Amino acid sequence: MNPFPMVLADWRAMRGTAVWCIVLVALAVAIGVAVGAQERALRQASARASDDFALLIGAPGSQTSLVLASVYLQVEALPLIDGANLNRLAADKRVAAVAPIAFGDVVNGYPVIGTTANFVTRWGRLAPSEGRVFEAEDEAVLGSDVRLPIGAGITPAHGAAGAPGKADPDEARHRHEGVVYKVVGRLPPTGTPWDRAILVPVETVWETHGLGNGHARDPAPLGLPFDAESIPGVPAIVVKPVGVADAYALRGQYRQGGTMALFPAEVLVSLYRNLGDVRAVLVLASALNDGLLFLSVLLLVVVLIGLRRRRYAVLRALGAPAVYVLLVVWLGTTALLAAGCLVGLALGWAGSAAAGALVAARTGLAVAAAPGADEALLVGVLVLVGGAMALVPAWLATRAPISESLRS
Repeated sequence: MNPFPMVLADWRAMRGTAVWCIVLVALAVAIGVAVGAQERALRQASARASDDFALLIGAPGSQTSLVLASVYLQVEALPLIDGANLNRLAADKRVAAVAPIAFGDVVNGYPVIGTTANFVTRWGRLAPSEGRVFEAEDEAVLGSDVRLPIGAGITPAHGAAGAPGKADPDEARHRHEGVVYKVVGRLPPTGTPWDRAILVPVETVWETHGLGNGHARDPAPLGLPFDAESIPGVPAIVVKPVGVADAYALRGQYRQGGTMALFPAEVLVSLYRNLGDVRAVLVLASALNDGLLFLSVLLLVVVLIGLRRRRYAVLRALGAPAVYVLLVVWLGTTALLAAGCLVGLALGWAGSAAAGALVAARTGLAVAAAPGADEALLVGVLVLVGGAMALVPAWLATRAPISESLRS
């Protein structure tokens, strides 16, 4: 006998209750799916952002602060290291390229970063999507998300970056009068917080704060080497080693003598470990929530079966075997839970995408969150568990005596 007409009849009879069961299961499953997808996407996006920062050198202190400020452009107060390290590193045969990173100014909420033209192009890997790279001290290059036109004149202000594109009221009171950058280029999207940065020659940042420009000649060429008697300090230095062995040797050398060297991956591993612990707790809580919700749905199904036991008794009195009734109830309950799980997968996908957009708006990281194999496996396990649990009400539906059920 075909059980599906009876399953559809049961669903039509309790369509309101069935819809609410699907919605509740979907919401519970969506939480677990969104948490897993978002955590994985955040790891991938943060790892991509650190790709151009093979080795970071800064003053002794918090490694996390150095990475957050230099790689992710988060507001951190970093001490300066001796600018003479720049020439020392540039002359080192183990170094393929080196660049300073200086920050502390802002324009319309966008951070102004002082560096070299070589690092603006990420050691030659990036070419401007518009215009060109700066060639003079009063020129600037925009990240792809900076909403300023090419050719605009901008004046920096001392302070921390705020909401991109929105100048803080204090910014107007702390402008560096007489300092104007002309925008000459724009970089392509990189999916990192640097898409919201305004990049200028480090010499300009030094001169803006009364520290000279690091050069003895006037007019001075931009970039390394710096030949002034006293080279201004910088918060961080990015180093591109020639090889892996050179990277470890440089890291060991610059972990002494008033400097701190690190691989950003070192800090990210620690952050990932903590993030993974939080994810494990959230996933466990979500799984417990799913289990409790499944039990609630099954209890509701048991109640509904009690209300419909006369129909099942009539089927059995007409000759339907007990296994047929068991199959009808099991299929109906399992399909209900499976539908909720599939809808939850879709909702989790949408929720993770929305959360990724919020993270991107907040941090500048391009977080492309989408459920993967882990989330599909989670939904598959939940369907199997739900199917196993659905055997309980199905078995109970076959236990009631036919005569008592017909009289009820």
